[in-house]
Amino acid sequence: MAKKMMNAAVLHAVGDIRYEKVEIPEIKSGEVLLKVKACGICGSDIPRVFEKGTYHFPTIPGHEFAGQIVEVNSGDEELIGKKAAIFPLLPCRKCAACEIGEYANCSDYDYYGSRRDGGFAEYMAIDKRNLIFLSDNISYAAASLCEPGAVARSAVRKLSVKIGDLVVVYGAGPIGLIAAQWARVAGASCVRIVDISPEKLEFAKKYGFLSYDETKDGKADAIIEGTGVSIALNNAINAVKTHGHIVLMGNPAQDMTIKQSTYSQILRKEITFTGTWNSSYNSVINDWEKTAEAMGNGTIDYESLITHRFPLSKCNEALEMMRGRKEFYTKVTFIND
Repeated sequence: MAKKMMNAAVLHAVGDIRYEKVEIPEIKSGEVLLKVKACGICGSDIPRVFEKGTYHFPTIPGHEFAGQIVEVNSGDEELIGKKAAIFPLLPCRKCAACEIGEYANCSDYDYYGSRRDGGFAEYMAIDKRNLIFLSDNISYAAASLCEPGAVARSAVRKLSVKIGDLVVVYGAGPIGLIAAQWARVAGASCVRIVDISPEKLEFAKKYGFLSYDETKDGKADAIIEGTGVSIALNNAINAVKTHGHIVLMGNPAQDMTIKQSTYSQILRKEITFTGTWNSSYNSVINDWEKTAEAMGNGTIDYESLITHRFPLSKCNEALEMMRGRKEFYTKVTFIND
């Protein structure tokens, strides 16, 4: 019997991604077949495709995706047709972190889109435990933003925002703008943005977020550093109040350095630093369920973050546009019919 085929964007080597035919994956016990309707291109996908590669070749990238369940194993027929976003991390469920549900800290995890095939494809075999079911009023394009939405919520949750706080977010990319919205929902009376891009700062205004000006706004109660750049970290330390809180969210591209005088401010102001990595997905804290809920009731605007929509067949064009920054973009998403 001939194998059923699908289209996918397959990374064969660093810089070598091809739109081609591959076999539709067969589902195993505990899995469902998802027809991928939308998949976002994360900023991390650019170095993954053009500089670092995935963990093996060939690999189908893409970890921000949503779709419709089209095939199941016996006993799961009620799942057919359901709309779902996917938690992309596959924990080992055996290590100490997994035993307490801290899957982001798993010591032997798998991951859709980097360690195994991801969402730059028409179909995926998905572990049922990683499904986040969505209400019908959520578009698939918006649903593909559940992953950055959950990451942003996790960062703000760790920021411990108090009613009336001034919160500053460094980095006006998709996650930064979602985090700013979460901070506002958490009770911040004023949320400001820092970015070196005038276009991004202008884009942030549509959500009501103005550029941070310390002389006018004063010192911040809490800051999210979402750029992973040394100068931003130094500025954040100087901008936060005594006993302030900084959450480090940006993934650094190179070594992070702090000036001696700035380091002294950490000590003198007794600043609290918290790192954040991925998101929580367990029965006690579930950033994904809360993200889906906020998406469904319109508490947070996801859809308008998408500035570019491409068919998967235009994968090279989309990735090259982002790599070369040939035009302004916030979120770039592949849309499948």
